[in-house]
Amino acid sequence: MQGFRKVCLFAAVFVFGVALATTAAQAADPLPSWNDGPAKQSIIAFVEKITRTGSSDFVPIADRIATFDNDGTLWAEQPMYVQLFFVLDRVNALAPQHPEWKEKEPFASLLKGDVKAALAGGEKALLEIAMATHAGMTSDEFEKIVKDWLVTAKHPVTKRPFTEMVYQPMLELLTYLRENGFKTYIVSGGGVEFMRPWTQNVYGIPPEQVIGSSIKTRFEIRDGNPVLVRLPELNFVDDKAGKPVGIHSHIGRRPLAAFGNSDGDLEMLQWTAAGSGPRFCLFVHHTDAEREWAYDRQSPFGRLDKGLDEAAAKGWTVVDMKRDWNKIYP
Repeated sequence: MQGFRKVCLFAAVFVFGVALATTAAQAADPLPSWNDGPAKQSIIAFVEKITRTGSSDFVPIADRIATFDNDGTLWAEQPMYVQLFFVLDRVNALAPQHPEWKEKEPFASLLKGDVKAALAGGEKALLEIAMATHAGMTSDEFEKIVKDWLVTAKHPVTKRPFTEMVYQPMLELLTYLRENGFKTYIVSGGGVEFMRPWTQNVYGIPPEQVIGSSIKTRFEIRDGNPVLVRLPELNFVDDKAGKPVGIHSHIGRRPLAAFGNSDGDLEMLQWTAAGSGPRFCLFVHHTDAEREWAYDRQSPFGRLDKGLDEAAAKGWTVVDMKRDWNKIYP
């Protein structure tokens, strides 16, 4: 009996030791959803290099700026951008007030659910849709519309709330960078007032650290109260060459690190890489058709063509989603 008790005690101690070691290992790994490989190693090596006091590559905390694209980099963008789903729902909600939309493009196609035909009109059609669905209200009213929509809106394929279509490895990366003194920003072609109501809760990024496309607003006094009214006029497009401009205007510092997934982010990564001293640039390459989507050079949303070539030529980090991530969503 005594021997049996000793065996049981030894087994208990062994199991406890293994559990403790596993917990310690997990705590020591800042990026557990990333498989060990060149992508993960490059991130950790860069952070360790620029945070090592006394190193010639040391970067002061004030200069540790990291910029992230949103669509396709922090959350899913297939089968189309999340904000387009929002726009489609807004068109349907507003349609009773606009009977002329049944015959007028691009609204007629949207009401039939034919997004491809609606977007065939290019930038002009997109602008017309955005102005009709995003303007004519106060900024507070628009924020409430966005928040209310996100409560019930779900992805058509996964049936998850859109705010759960975020990438767990990128959430870990945001946390890891912030723990090492980085200030993290979103720099997206999406509407800035569409993103700001939820980025704090989802990414830990406050609204003042979100840069995006915008429409013009005007200060008014309504019923004795000061309000900002959203006007049907474009203010700024934060995409492609607009991204470095937006960064310069809103942050005033060149990023130390930049993260994207498409050619729309290329100029942001080019601007980052052109700075002096150590810099880090990363593209998320969507290669996992089973757990997510596989797309790059020919995709209508999130096309990664020129960026893929430039990353290879300049030695930027490219994340192979299928190979490098052991988990996609939280």
